[in-house]
Amino acid sequence: MKKILVLNSGSSSLKYQLFNVENESYEPVAKGVADRIGIEGSNVTLKIGDNKQTKMVALPTHTEAIKEVINFLLSGPLKSMDELSAVGHRVVHGGEVFKDSALVTPDVIQKIEDLSELAPLHNPANVLGIRAVEALLPNIPQVVVFDTAFHQSMKKEAFLYALPKEQYEKFKIRRYGFHGTSHAYVAAEAANLIGKQGKIITCHLGNGASISAINNGKCVDTSMGFTPLAGVIMGTRSGDIDPYIPLHIMKSQNKTVDEVTTLLNKQSGMFGICGYSDNRDVETRYLNGEQDSIDAMNAYVHTLLRFIGGYIAVLGGVDAIVFTAGVGENGSIIRKLVVERLGYLGIKLNEENNNKRGQTLEISTPESRVKVFVIPTDEELMIAKDTMRLAF
Repeated sequence: MKKILVLNSGSSSLKYQLFNVENESYEPVAKGVADRIGIEGSNVTLKIGDNKQTKMVALPTHTEAIKEVINFLLSGPLKSMDELSAVGHRVVHGGEVFKDSALVTPDVIQKIEDLSELAPLHNPANVLGIRAVEALLPNIPQVVVFDTAFHQSMKKEAFLYALPKEQYEKFKIRRYGFHGTSHAYVAAEAANLIGKQGKIITCHLGNGASISAINNGKCVDTSMGFTPLAGVIMGTRSGDIDPYIPLHIMKSQNKTVDEVTTLLNKQSGMFGICGYSDNRDVETRYLNGEQDSIDAMNAYVHTLLRFIGGYIAVLGGVDAIVFTAGVGENGSIIRKLVVERLGYLGIKLNEENNNKRGQTLEISTPESRVKVFVIPTDEELMIAKDTMRLAF
């Protein structure tokens, strides 16, 4: 049996999950987070089954955070560090350099650092996690899994922006797409459910949200773009808007680039329309007839339909539509509103299944011509599988 540790390093946090791997079986045995790294009040949590422990401890850097995570794991699921087989890391941006996951080498680390200009908030933090493991466990193989890699199968017609050529050729400005690990996971699960790869549209709907068109297991288009700001309306992000709007706001309201960046990323989306970014709050107020929440819900559903409908055209049809992530897995009202508007495809909603949570479900009726599923995403499992594939 091998033990795989999966790490997701943020600028001030470190999420982790430990898997026992035997043959093709992946058993999650422990997970948690080191929070507020470099900030007062830092702590580490460990959850094994229903048992959750929290330890308040100083975490000045990611190295100390990983040390504490390992100490926590040694108190239960690990008897010694010799049991740990490999470490897998989520890395946000692989640019055009990485079209697949990769075994960590000095050259790979350098390339991830070089790509930090494309993801200044994420890639440096991801590298911190890699280097911390390298310092603490120098003989352990490490694998990096990229959010962008799954979308590298897109053709130029899908990723190229209509800008002067040098913007792409010199500055690498193009559509990259994100949430790739999640889209890849639920598309593969859906393919198993329908018995073929087929034409599948995956809707990763959380506070951040993206939709992908997948044909025979390959991404052909995705809603997020050069950054995760593009595409559908999200919790606090605007999604697609007229590109002149930020320039107009800067000129007419005398706002700086940083102020407009904050406005588009943290003050817009559902929050901008109704004052709430959590879908549970929006749904409650929508049902209570509050007009701002009705407007937010209607706009959100409209933008989802715009992309789903567009991707049906891109794919030349659709075999299955998948909802996943926090809103996709739990937002029964949003799913109902979307599916009912897709009735022209010969889809009929299974109301009973649509009101269930926490499991893989078909929410279309058996006679529906297009299958609609709720599939809980599992990015950590995908990272663990790629780590096994490349490290051994």
